[in-house]
Amino acid sequence: LLNNIYVEYFGSKLPIRQISNIVVENYHTLKINVFDDSSTSLIKKGILNSNLGLNPVIYGKDIIVPIPGLTEDRRKSLIKVIRNNAENARVYVRNIRREANDRIKNCLKTKSISEDNEHAAQNKIQKMTDDFIKKIDFILLEKEKELMKF
Repeated sequence: LLNNIYVEYFGSKLPIRQISNIVVENYHTLKINVFDDSSTSLIKKGILNSNLGLNPVIYGKDIIVPIPGLTEDRRKSLIKVIRNNAENARVYVRNIRREANDRIKNCLKTKSISEDNEHAAQNKIQKMTDDFIKKIDFILLEKEKELMKF
């Protein structure tokens, strides 16, 4: 839930999990044990700005993040978040495909491989890309069903 939240810490953007320890206290509460007291307010601000609808509370040196119950609106907003994450994953896979195809084209230009090998490699890369995108779509569909089931 908090993996994609970054905070500005001593001039560089770091994920929250690198400057704190996140513990699940119970199914409605996360507890963030902050390593450096000076970063507590930065982490709280990062969580508030994350558009996850969470309201962290500073409790001494720690931050308590109550997880709200899943209402219909909350479920729909979480589905939007996971759809966005799935689209980012698809884009990442397609970028890898593009980079691999560029390398193959460079090998063809330098005569390292034949045109037949280039064509076969591009077909193999496309098949792998399609397989990974299908996996992403399957995982997305399962998560959507899981969220709407409760």
